[in-house]
Amino acid sequence: MPNLRELEAAIPVAPLKLVVMESAARLGDRINSHLIHFRRDVKNIAKNDPAFEGYVADNYLVNSACYRFGSGEGKAIISESIRGADLFILVDVCNHSISYRMNGYTNFKSPDDHYQDLKRIIAAVNGKAHRINVIMPFLYEGRQHKRSGRESLDCAYAIEELSNMGVSNFITFDAHDPRVQNAEPLCGFDNFTPPYQFIQALLATDDSLLIDKEHLVVISPDEGAIDRAVYFANVLGVDTGMFYKRRDYSVIENGKNPIVAHEFLGDNIDGKDVIIIDDMISSGGSMIDTARQLKSKNAKRVFICCTFGLFTEGLSLFDEAYEKCYFDKIVTTNLSYQLPELKSRPYYAEADMSKFLASIIDFMNHDSSMANVYTPTEKIRDFLSRYNNRETDF
Repeated sequence: MPNLRELEAAIPVAPLKLVVMESAARLGDRINSHLIHFRRDVKNIAKNDPAFEGYVADNYLVNSACYRFGSGEGKAIISESIRGADLFILVDVCNHSISYRMNGYTNFKSPDDHYQDLKRIIAAVNGKAHRINVIMPFLYEGRQHKRSGRESLDCAYAIEELSNMGVSNFITFDAHDPRVQNAEPLCGFDNFTPPYQFIQALLATDDSLLIDKEHLVVISPDEGAIDRAVYFANVLGVDTGMFYKRRDYSVIENGKNPIVAHEFLGDNIDGKDVIIIDDMISSGGSMIDTARQLKSKNAKRVFICCTFGLFTEGLSLFDEAYEKCYFDKIVTTNLSYQLPELKSRPYYAEADMSKFLASIIDFMNHDSSMANVYTPTEKIRDFLSRYNNRETDF
């Protein structure tokens, strides 16, 4: 963990409690395990102080649940005291696997359902917590972050609504546009990225990668991801390039203008390995088209790194593309729901974010600086140095 000495000297804001909603249960259990380990090993001044009872615990999870009536209406119940706690609520609004019965029919929860359940949990807290922090890795309605014409501004309104309900801090990852935090400028809004976990997962699955300008290039699949690609390329010490999407603005399909073609801007990639970095894979059509074009330009291998692997149209499209050798590996995090069959695919690797999230929670609970967590440049370079010298067991 970064800044460990600072953490050891810091005083916690309040007793730490973690509400993990059903949508993020697997990730929440991992985070809880890391927090237990952190608190047992750290030499914090509050560890053995009776005034900070509960600093070291066997469990930080709060017993809570969201129930549905037969009519589809819901309610949240918190079954233990959270008075005076520094409360962190973890939710995955993209988990489409959770069902409930309504009027005899089986329904699956949408992002709107998860958002309503989050508000129910906050309402059940009833103002008793010392501080409420919401961890929403995939920002609710993050793709509807700006207004163009007569349309809703859902993400900004949700942030404002949660702030009015008493939320002090929002923690998210790879927000589609982090400027949406301006909707509530006096609230804490932390937007983290997983470049360290990406490179760690990549090198763990393929240690033949050569990290230098002669053998590797980082590509942005569109204009929106160029900042991620530039940072990642600079840290790795390699070149970058990008695609831009030509769209037909005279047509609207599924709420957006269809892509006509992907045009490449960058140096020659002949014989080089390529890393494509983006915030999400939705249906995957544009990502596969990008990978196909890179292979047509004689890229050696294509690695796709995306924070959120939604795979909204299933995996058949990627299975077919993998068989055609359009790409070699896909890396996504476990911050959002993963299809059960995804992990069995030979082209898939997971970037585990649970330890990183646990350290974020621990540092925030102590009101400690998050500088090294935001920009893990030195950590990545140290990791690459050990990798190049084969000092790390991958």
